[in-house]
Amino acid sequence: MASYARVLKIVPERTAFFVCDVQDRMRGVVSNYDSVIKTAARMVRVAEVFKVPVVITEQVPKGEFFQATVPEILDRFATLPESQRFGPYPKTKFGMLIPEVETLLNQKDIQSVVLFGVESHICVVQTAMALLAGGKDVHVLSDGVSSINAEEVPIALARMRQAGASVTTSESLLYEMMGDASDSKFKPFAALMKEEKSNISESLKSLLGNAGTSV
Repeated sequence: MASYARVLKIVPERTAFFVCDVQDRMRGVVSNYDSVIKTAARMVRVAEVFKVPVVITEQVPKGEFFQATVPEILDRFATLPESQRFGPYPKTKFGMLIPEVETLLNQKDIQSVVLFGVESHICVVQTAMALLAGGKDVHVLSDGVSSINAEEVPIALARMRQAGASVTTSESLLYEMMGDASDSKFKPFAALMKEEKSNISESLKSLLGNAGTSV
């Protein structure tokens, strides 16, 4: 008997974007980090169009550890309405499901989480597994995650897919959220995506250019 994977639909009104530990200290350390930053900044920017809450965490940000979230993301984050901004939350736990984040998921009745950041095989995968265990739908952006060792990324993506997450790209997911060109949000959305065209292409090539079928 054939088996079919569960189709994960995404409803903007019950969706949150999770920005996992995209911090300044990781520049020059994480593989293709600039591309991850560009994808994350774009997602934060698009969040305003869809009125989606954005959650940012930082792994041990104090002192000489990983420092704060990169300014490219924080600057975009600061322009969102206060009702959409959650964090940045400092944490020592590798996964993002700290008490503040669990409270948000419950209060906002979030069902779908769009996940991106670093490192793919540590904080990102632990976040995805915890969300899936809690019954949430998880959408991981393959053009929005990386690790210090690039070889870890396809293995982490495969683990998350096998566990039940949807592994997709930022553009594909955003158009799925948009759904219909007759929607009043389509005009500002299309203009934003046009502005981001070169960044989207660059991130795909740098993060997935040699991925083949492994993603």
